[in-house]
Amino acid sequence: MNMEELLERAGLAREKAYAPYSKFKVGAALLTRDGQVFDGCNVENASYGLCNCAERTAFFSAIAAGYQRDQFAALAVIGDTDGPIAPCGACRQVIIELGGPELPIRLGNLHGATRDTTAREQLPDAFYL
Repeated sequence: MNMEELLERAGLAREKAYAPYSKFKVGAALLTRDGQVFDGCNVENASYGLCNCAERTAFFSAIAAGYQRDQFAALAVIGDTDGPIAPCGACRQVIIELGGPELPIRLGNLHGATRDTTAREQLPDAFYL
């Protein structure tokens, strides 16, 4: 699966988002090294601190399915933003820890704007234990 197809898959995942409060839907698609794709969407809660972002949903679903750190090949994320969407800080930390610093990422919006980056570029000073 190429990055364009992965971004399309993220767009489909976006439609599944549960965002009754902000109305801001985000989708993600995480490709594993063996070709599986895990969808992610944001899931809101009336208690905003309990919300989960699309990127983390995709990674956590893959981990729950038995995948481990560094078994991921690429990530795509899409949202209705002016330019390509930007992951939040918490998602950047999860992406770099589970995906590795060189994980290719395609960020996009609903108007066709895209940006290709890596986990390291998104979080150059990541926290590690």
